[in-house]
Amino acid sequence: MPAITPPFPRRSAVVLAVLPLLTLTACGYGSEARSDDTAKVAPGAEKIDGLGSVKIGYFPNLTHGTALVGRERGLFQKELGATKAEYATFNAGPSEIEALNSGSIDIGWIGPSPAINGYTRSGGKLLRIIGGSASGGVKLVVDPKKIRSLKDVRGKRIATPQLGNTQDVAFLDWAAGQGWKVDPQSGKGDVTVVRSDNKVTPDAFRSGSVDGAWVPEPTASRLVSEGGRVLLDESSLWPGDKFVITNIVVRQAFLREHPKAVEAVLKASVEANKWINAEPEQAKRAVNRQLADDSGKALPADVLDPAWKSVRFTDDPLAATLGTEAAHAVRTGLLEKPDLKGIYDLTILDTVLRAEGESPVDAAGLGTS
Repeated sequence: MPAITPPFPRRSAVVLAVLPLLTLTACGYGSEARSDDTAKVAPGAEKIDGLGSVKIGYFPNLTHGTALVGRERGLFQKELGATKAEYATFNAGPSEIEALNSGSIDIGWIGPSPAINGYTRSGGKLLRIIGGSASGGVKLVVDPKKIRSLKDVRGKRIATPQLGNTQDVAFLDWAAGQGWKVDPQSGKGDVTVVRSDNKVTPDAFRSGSVDGAWVPEPTASRLVSEGGRVLLDESSLWPGDKFVITNIVVRQAFLREHPKAVEAVLKASVEANKWINAEPEQAKRAVNRQLADDSGKALPADVLDPAWKSVRFTDDPLAATLGTEAAHAVRTGLLEKPDLKGIYDLTILDTVLRAEGESPVDAAGLGTS
C-alpha cells in the first residue's frame, strides 16, 4: 500500500521528519487484521451505520491496556453489535500512523509523539485525538554498578526506543535540563543516546552495550529483572504525576462518516477503563492473556506486577501534557513549533462520559471548537 504522498515540510514532525515510514506485511502494516472470534454477536444485533467492520489498531504493550482489555473481554464487539471488530497490532508509531492514513485501520491506540506527527505532517487533515487511555509507565532504569546517581548518567550510554519517539524526546529534554548537550539526530554528546527497539534493549543491557534505558513498561521492569535499578520515574517530573502515554485517535474521514461507530468504540473504552480501575488484579490477568495471544508469550510475574502498578488508566487525554510534550520536542530540536489547534475532538467522549455520570474532559485549548 502507498505511503503518505503529500509534500510535507521536512521538519514538520518529530519522527517522520527523520525516519522513513515502515513497510510491513499482511495488509501492508502491522499484523494481519483479525476478527474478534472470542466475542459473540448478540442475537438480533444490527450493523452500526451499515458497516461490515471497524478496524482497530494498538500495540501489544501494557500502556495499551485499555485496548487489550476491550478486546479480551469482547467489549468492542458488544458495543459494535453485528459490525465486526477487527484488529491489527503494531510495534512502532510511524507504521500505525501510515496504516491510519491508508485506511488499513480506522481507530487506534497510540503514543503522543506519533499522534502529533500524524497531525502536523498531514497539515491537520489525517487524525483527531478522541480520548485518553493511559498515563505514566515510563522509567529510567540503570546498571547500579555504573550509575549510582542522576549526575552519573553523564558520559554513559542510554537507550531509548526510537529516534524522536515519546521516550526519546522525554530523555533528550531531561538531559537538556541537566545542562548537558546532545545532538538530537546522532544522539552523541555529553550522554550517548542509543536508539534501540524495546525487544532488544534487555539483551543490550545484559551485555553491557548500554548502561541504562529510558523506556516504557514492561521493558523497564524487564531491565529491573535483569539487575537494573529504577533511577527515575518520569511521572515524578509531571504535575500530579500524570502525563499522557497513550491516546485514542481516529481517521477524520471515519469520524465524519461514522460517528455512531466511533461512539461504540469509545463506550467500550470507557467500560474497559472502569473495569480496570475497579478490578485491577483481574484486569492485569486479562491484559496478560491478550498479550500472550498477540505475542505468543505472557509476561512473568516479576515483570508484570511492578509494570502494572506504574500505569494509570484514564479516559482523560491529559491534553495539557500533550502540548508540553510537543514543546519538549521543539526545545530538543526535533520539531518546529507545531499548530496543534484542532488535534482534539472530545465531543463524543464527553457525551459518553455524561451518560455514565462522569464529568467531561478538557482539550486544553486544542479542540476543534
